[in-house]
Amino acid sequence: MPITFDHTRIRVSDLQQSIDWYCQTCGFEVLKRTDKSPSGNQLAHLQIPGSAHKLELTFSPDFKVEFPEDLVHTCIRVDDIVAHCQMLEDAGVEVWPDGWKEKFTSGGNKMAFITDPDGYEVEILEH
Repeated sequence: MPITFDHTRIRVSDLQQSIDWYCQTCGFEVLKRTDKSPSGNQLAHLQIPGSAHKLELTFSPDFKVEFPEDLVHTCIRVDDIVAHCQMLEDAGVEVWPDGWKEKFTSGGNKMAFITDPDGYEVEILEH
């Protein structure tokens, strides 16, 4: 059987807030939620429809979420990055780098970022 890449875990400070953010902002759906794992954590497994890779959100009330800036990011791909980033901005989500619209229309690299409630970066690329 071949090796596959199943999921990536990130620690979050508020499980429901993170679930809502990833589902509403990035298009994830909840596959499974566990209120108490064998190690005592609350877990949510999310997946973007059509993607094999999953995102595991892990919450523990006794764990403080801290990580060095720019250590970890996830990445999603969308069909139309301009329309997607505009939809995010219209919903009040900060899209960076500043001036992304002008950079995209002037032939620049179409790559943008948003930041989740705990400070994790999500890169946005076009298919």
